[in-house]
Order: sequence, then C-alpha cells, then structure tokens
Amino acid sequence: MKNLCNIALLAVAGMAFATVAPAQAKSAAASKSAAAPAKSAAAPAKSAKAAKPPAVTKSPAGAESMDARKNKILENLKLKFPQLSTMNPTMGELKHSPWAGIDEGSFSFPGQQGQPQVQKFLVNQDDTALFMLMMPEPIDVSMGESERTAKKAQMDAERAAADAKKAKEDAEKARTLLPELTESIKGLPVRGPANAPVTIIEFSDFQCPYCSQGFKTMEEVLKKYPNDVKFVFKHYPLPMHPWAKPASVAAVCAGQQSGDAFWKLHDGYFSHQGEVNTENVMAKSKEWLTGSKLDMAKWSVCAEKADSAEHKAAEKTVEDSIAFGSAHGVSGTPGFFVNGAFINGARPIGDFDAAIASAKKPADAPMAPADKKN
Repeated sequence: MKNLCNIALLAVAGMAFATVAPAQAKSAAASKSAAAPAKSAAAPAKSAKAAKPPAVTKSPAGAESMDARKNKILENLKLKFPQLSTMNPTMGELKHSPWAGIDEGSFSFPGQQGQPQVQKFLVNQDDTALFMLMMPEPIDVSMGESERTAKKAQMDAERAAADAKKAKEDAEKARTLLPELTESIKGLPVRGPANAPVTIIEFSDFQCPYCSQGFKTMEEVLKKYPNDVKFVFKHYPLPMHPWAKPASVAAVCAGQQSGDAFWKLHDGYFSHQGEVNTENVMAKSKEWLTGSKLDMAKWSVCAEKADSAEHKAAEKTVEDSIAFGSAHGVSGTPGFFVNGAFINGARPIGDFDAAIASAKKPADAPMAPADKKN
C-alpha cells in the first residue's frame, strides 16, 4: 500500500521534482565550473546552445535499442512496485536533460475517469539510479530479464515466508483466544448445528449500514455451509447510531425468553434498516415479535422500562459485549471471529471461505458448541 500511495502521489507532484534533483546536479556542475580556468569569449555561445530544448536520447552504437531500454526501465519499476503492473502503464520518450549523464523521462497510467496520470523521473544513463519525487532513495532499473526473474523469485519466496509466519502467529492467537470466546457465547442464540466444527461470532450494530452487508454475507455463509458453521451474534452498538443500543437491549430481552424471537428482531432490524428510527424502534420491534409467543408484558418491562432492574441488566449485557469485543481487537463494526481468527469489516464471502477452510484443518481445535440452539 505504501508503494501504491507513492505512485499516486508522484502522479500528482511529479513536476516538482524537476526543480529539486536537477537543481542539485546543476549546483554541483556550477561548483566544478567555478574551479575551472576561464574560457574564451566563445563560451557564451556554447552556453546558449546548451539551452536548446533537450533532444531525444539515442543509444550509442552497440548499446541496447531505445525501445529495449524503455521496456527494461518499465519492467524494473513494475518489479519495484507490483501494483503498477495492474495499472497498464506506458513509457514516454527518454530525452537528454540539461545535466550531463542524466536523462529525463516519464511513464503514465489511467487515472480517475480514464484521465492519464503522468509520472516524471530522472535516470542516469547506465540506469543504475532512477529518481522520483517522494522516493527517499534512487531505484536501480538496470536489471535485465534474467536478473529480474531471479529477483522476483527471491521476493516471492520472502513474501511467502512472511505470510506463512503471520498465518502461524494468527493461528496460535486464535487458539489462545478460543476458551474466552467459547465462554462468552454460552447461553446465546445460535444459528446452524450446535456441534458444527466452525463457529462464527459477529460483533455488530443493528443500525450500521456495513453491518447490513455483513448480515447478507452471513446468510450466504450459513446457506453454503449448513453442516459446518454455526453463527452467534454479539452486540456492539456504536455511539453515533442512536437507535442501535435500544434495539440491542430489545433483542437481548427477547433472547432471554426465546432464541427464535431474538432472530426475528435480528432479521427485522437488518432487513428493514432504512425504516427504523429512534421514535419507532420499539413499535417496529413489537411488530416483528408478533406471533413469537413471548410474554410481551415481560418483554416490555425489560425493553422499555428504563428504570426497571430487567432493563438495566439487559443494558449491562450489551455494555459487557462491547467491552469484551474492544478488549479483543474490535474497534468498529462488523467484526467477526472464525474459530478465533479475526476478520475485520464487511468482507466478501471468499474471505470467509478461506477462514472456514483453515478452521476445519485438524490442527485447529473446533470451538465448543453454544448452550442454546434456535
């Protein structure tokens, strides 16, 4: 990501470099000129000649062709910035700069609305040092195809080793977290087989639009893995969502009597999120609880009577859920734990496919089933 950001910034600010690095080269040249003996009166004419527009660089006899050089530079840049390969870059012309031994060039790639983004650079004539704005060090773009192939293989191996190390660390962290997660879902309503080898715990907010995406993804997951996954919802209402916490309290109160009633509210809040507000959240809740066979008077005391002991206990359940999630890395919604492995945000089902496959490996101990199945 850092490299991609560098490329994007360079596309905007590339022109500025032409006044920075060249100035340094020009200053060095001026110092050398000052120390040299005075030249004849013909010198001004020579200086005037140097001020002409830079010519296109031509490769000396026996050297690589200009097209080959440009391709080599671009391929080395793609190696340095892998994201660049996906941006369909093209090289511009290479031209002599006003400074001895330095050429100037550019590459471009499509930007927003298809507008080309142009990145200028300076490069010495043996291609061992290419300079771009915002890059702290010059880039060696002199490697040939065989050298690049070997370098890419080395980079791929290093990346694979780093990924394997992180995966091992994440798996160990997940195994360490399993007992606490298992304890935290005791007594909560569950969707999916109680003895499923994979448990997905979601920390979510009924008013959060990203959480409604997570809701749809979990529906897909449960449909795709009917025998392998069980799903548990934990509350994480955010302060900026005014009806999210009252909805969580209402859902807790319903779940105390019936897991089926809990899921009726869960589905109602997410399926009709745009219809709910602070004024009608309780009325909507009662609407979705119709036919759930709850003791509605008891539910009402718990969900609506703010000074009741039942309401305060339900609020504490929600607050404890938030505190538990925060203590284990949840900072926004939705956040998921797949047998202890954390997935942050509303992610595509493919991310859950990979996490479920990993969780089902024999080395990964499955979470104990939750107490209540609905």
